[in-house]
Amino acid sequence: MAPLETFAAGTVIPAMPLALTEELSFDERRQRALVRYYLAAGAGGLAAAVHSTQFAIHTTHADLLRPVLELVADTARKEGSPDLVLVAGVVGETDQAVAEAELAASLGYDAVLLAPYGVGDRSEDALLDRARKVGDVLPVIGFALQPAVGGRRHSRGYWTRLADIPSVLGVKAAPFDRYATLDIVSGLAASSRRDAVTLYTGNDDHIVGDLVASFAHADGSSTRFAGGLLGQWSVWTRGAVETLELARLARDGDHAARLALDGIDGPLTDANGAIFDAAGGFAGCIPGIHEVLRRQGLLAGTWCLDPHERLSPGQLDEIDRIWAAHPQLRDDDFVAAHLDEWLA
Repeated sequence: MAPLETFAAGTVIPAMPLALTEELSFDERRQRALVRYYLAAGAGGLAAAVHSTQFAIHTTHADLLRPVLELVADTARKEGSPDLVLVAGVVGETDQAVAEAELAASLGYDAVLLAPYGVGDRSEDALLDRARKVGDVLPVIGFALQPAVGGRRHSRGYWTRLADIPSVLGVKAAPFDRYATLDIVSGLAASSRRDAVTLYTGNDDHIVGDLVASFAHADGSSTRFAGGLLGQWSVWTRGAVETLELARLARDGDHAARLALDGIDGPLTDANGAIFDAAGGFAGCIPGIHEVLRRQGLLAGTWCLDPHERLSPGQLDEIDRIWAAHPQLRDDDFVAAHLDEWLA
């Protein structure tokens, strides 16, 4: 199977965190360990230079963009399956987004996740033109990013027109809003290319619900989420792979799988609320991911490029709570058994 076929079939794509030292330099050893962890856990793809990797590597710390993309791609291609799909996040105005896509293409990435970050209040027409130009370089995954972390809501027609672009192969729906998610789903369904555009959930607050849902349309057709490209899946990734497999079984009528998912759904959302700092307006989202990986030994600390980006007051207590409450979600034993080899 080719990488883009892996994407179309639906898979687990963790949104890659950025490994830093306490001095805020790039920790290549631990970044490589993260890649190895995701590969060993069974992820079918990796997404680097996305929100979880910190958008600062596209702006104030742009000197890190190439090294991060290069290390992730080199490690994945050398040690992973040939059908692994590599996704690079690109941001900014059209010229910047195109240049970043060209960099990703030169490093062997298969597609770009086109983030609505750094484009101000550009019109939907301008954003669609941006998508076309980036799509001349690499296939595009559209991205509905929640407003709390730099996104904005688009019209239903925007998603139809985006899907009509021949180079668009997928959309990550991550508005953290059911109404906006339905706008995306129905917008894609109205496109003549709807069968060529694969829908991925990025709704970390509703992962199981998205994966088992079938969205019916007036013409008798239906739409499903094929997989997930998620920051939440950058932690406890072994369980994420199991969750997607259970969702596939449940969609095919497996009652036991559906019952198992019912037992995952609430705890996973509860855990995500703590890790992503929902109570703090998601201000501690990235440090929360780092804290989970730190506890498992994969990261050395929770440091971010922006010194103001840190765990929110009370967030550590919340992570302690969900850590104790939902041990079935964690893959601690799996990580502990392989950590030394991943860090080698």
